[in-house]
Amino acid sequence: MSLIDNIGLPVFLLLALTLGLAPFLPEPHLVEKVRMLIGGRLVRPVDVFDLLFHLTPWVLLALKLARMAMLRQS
Repeated sequence: MSLIDNIGLPVFLLLALTLGLAPFLPEPHLVEKVRMLIGGRLVRPVDVFDLLFHLTPWVLLALKLARMAMLRQS
């Protein structure tokens, strides 16, 4: 977890807003892949990889925020 602690919050925000939402038009890939997942159409391996690829920056951002909250409490 020290790696997440050493990287600044702006880096995680930038990753989430750029890579996490790219391409922006016609709709972000993450939104498209989540709709496919909910609709049961996320079956091709490339689509699963794409979902994980675009979801990773958001997961890292959530981990960073959780770590910041935990460190603030102690």
